[in-house]
Amino acid sequence: MSDRHHLLVHGGTFAAVGDGGDISGVRGAGSPDGLFVRDARHLSRWQLTVDGAVPEPLTPVADGDAARCVLVPRGGRQEPPAYTVFREQAVGDGAFVESLKVTSNRPAPTTVRLAITADADFTDQFELRSDYRTYAKTGATRSRQVLDDGVEFVYRRGEWRSCTTVTAEPAPDAVEETGTGARRLVWTLDLAPHGTAELVLRVMARPHGDKRALRVPASPTAVTEQLIALEGEFVEGVAFPTGWPELAAACARGLADLASLQLPATGPDGEELRVPAAGAPWFLTLLGRDALLTSLFALPYRPQLAAATLPALAATQATETGVDSVAQPGKIVHEVRHGELAHFGQVPYGRYYGSVDATPLFLVLLGAYVEQTGDTALARRLEPHARAAIGWMLDHGGLTSRGYLVYRADQGGLANQNWKDSPGAICSADGTRASGAVMAAGAQGYAYDALRRTAWIARTVWADETYAALLEQAAGDLRDRFQRDFWMPERSFPALALDGDGRQVDALASDAGHLLWSGLLDKEYGEAVGRRLLEPDFFSGWGVRTLAAGQAAYHPLSYHRGSVWPHDNALITLGLARYGLHDEARTVAHGLVDAANATGHRLPEVIAGYGRDAHAEPVPYPHACERESRSAAAPLALLTAVGGA
Repeated sequence: MSDRHHLLVHGGTFAAVGDGGDISGVRGAGSPDGLFVRDARHLSRWQLTVDGAVPEPLTPVADGDAARCVLVPRGGRQEPPAYTVFREQAVGDGAFVESLKVTSNRPAPTTVRLAITADADFTDQFELRSDYRTYAKTGATRSRQVLDDGVEFVYRRGEWRSCTTVTAEPAPDAVEETGTGARRLVWTLDLAPHGTAELVLRVMARPHGDKRALRVPASPTAVTEQLIALEGEFVEGVAFPTGWPELAAACARGLADLASLQLPATGPDGEELRVPAAGAPWFLTLLGRDALLTSLFALPYRPQLAAATLPALAATQATETGVDSVAQPGKIVHEVRHGELAHFGQVPYGRYYGSVDATPLFLVLLGAYVEQTGDTALARRLEPHARAAIGWMLDHGGLTSRGYLVYRADQGGLANQNWKDSPGAICSADGTRASGAVMAAGAQGYAYDALRRTAWIARTVWADETYAALLEQAAGDLRDRFQRDFWMPERSFPALALDGDGRQVDALASDAGHLLWSGLLDKEYGEAVGRRLLEPDFFSGWGVRTLAAGQAAYHPLSYHRGSVWPHDNALITLGLARYGLHDEARTVAHGLVDAANATGHRLPEVIAGYGRDAHAEPVPYPHACERESRSAAAPLALLTAVGGA
């Protein structure tokens, strides 16, 4: 079978299946296969056999809301297939449903023995990632129970209980043991001449703590119809550019992906919300920074994303200090996880606050939302949360004591806590990592914008002139300090960061474009930075690299030291337009749209940094999220920045 996996995504549920629709349960550093709900694998094996053999794909699974393939028995030219299997699969909320149609190709009655081998290992997603860690699970047990119409798999560990129920219509003739923990559901199908038999299998995943009343969809077709309707709602009413069909297609594809990436969440008063999940397969959960940027990009077109994201993040805002979670009062959450390892504290990400920039971005989105929609009621409702976020920035965040937002490496979590959060991402041009308390450039831009926007809300909505003046003064002081401390006059460019001793971390990095988006730089400095980002060492032809080529730290296949990120480039494009560099903004936008056009109009999380002059197609980045909310929303930001040009 092919190593390729095809993703089916619906809210907080995703399945990854092979070309023939099977799930092998192979553990690997790439995209894992299986059915995943709330960070756990609820199907680790799902293999079809007919007459004891695995059929081969005649038409393999293609990308789409459902997985459809056509299968036949293996054979040669002299042995035409005795049967054809038409297989269709889809995922619902906490569910997986499959339709199998077996058609005889013979003029005489035919009997076939069809089987589905199923298993659920309930492996936590963090165990499948390539971080070389192992996790003890003392007392964990797995059990299987045969049902009248299928089988149920149960996992227990202390108070933790997860369950996967497989049912079939018609019921299997038998459920067999395999000697491996998996169970084999078996049917004997008597087919009339050229006749067809149809089976429907339904899988319901019930993760620990999920008390919602969910139903398995009746069929893959029902799921597809539901998703198409949801995607239609997201696309409806958006004025796509008629003069630039490729951008229009990227916007439509992005909105459709955002529709499938909506995740259930809860607001401050317990209200049910739907917010953007970060991305599949590894981050199908609420990440503060990702949801905020996605909502910002989509704000002029789908403001309901911001209207849900803001209260969802307010509900998870830290109210006390937590050492393991890096929580501090007023801080906005970085990551929320619901899996077993988070529940037992074996990973710190149940509610993890290792982000220096989610808090200012929360304030930026709140200000932008009120300005865009005129909805002052939300600003009044979230006033305590906004003031607490400002308090964190000034106090624990470091603006008052250090003059900048500051983070320190978290030994149990993230070493870097800005958007470039991989180890070694914040480095000098020679690759030396920043040490001590790090002050990342981009986060200072967000802080400046947050102070200004919150001052505007304080004056116009909260009627607190004194507070507004205080925030405006803090913003002005930050701007003056930044240009003094971060600007590298010999390079006419800002440093990527300051280290714990206040020394400039001198790598030339794309974060400078975020400063244009925030408006932190004076006009002369901003124009110089914008033009520099379009020089060949930065601009690959597909987008601006995270790190300019030619520096010792550069690597085109590094996660944050030379790759090209669509959401990064969307912020840069908005910043270029803000500083009046419209030609440069169009150049970046055209590069991104061309990259999307080469991959079915869908922008991945990240692509490799190889130049377009060296390779005529964008080179994929290994292990990138195939569907990522910030990348899905990036074409909308391009539309805002350059229109249909």
